Amino acid sequence: EVQLVDSGGGLVQPGGSLRLSCIAEGFTFDDYAIGWFHQVPGMEREGVSCISSDDGSTYYPDSVKGRFTISSDNAKTTVYLEMNNLKPEDTAVYFCAARLLGECSIVVINPYGMDYWGKGTQVTVFS
Repeated sequence: EVQLVDSGGGLVQPGGSLRLSCIAEGFTFDDYAIGWFHQVPGMEREGVSCISSDDGSTYYPDSVKGRFTISSDNAKTTVYLEMNNLKPEDTAVYFCAARLLGECSIVVINPYGMDYWGKGTQVTVFS
């Protein structure tokens, strides 16, 4: 079965860190753009990072630049999102998603063209 399994969420205080993982099962990330998105109830999913498996290039919106880092393993089966200096406004469900031959600059702003989605992992930043 082809699926994405995302994990790593939890409770953290402001300024804290978390690392999310996205594992590809049944396929590899070759030729995919892999993005992380977050969503709060009643709002649209928003892209917070993307990595291209072809050249390793990354893309971040201004809201997370300098705080979030996306990376992948050499086997191209796992993508990580390192989140540092977390803020209460980062509280959301985080999803990873993959799009074949996707471009990160488009993936981040258009989450609805993705081929596969994880089920999401909750991140809560509280004082």
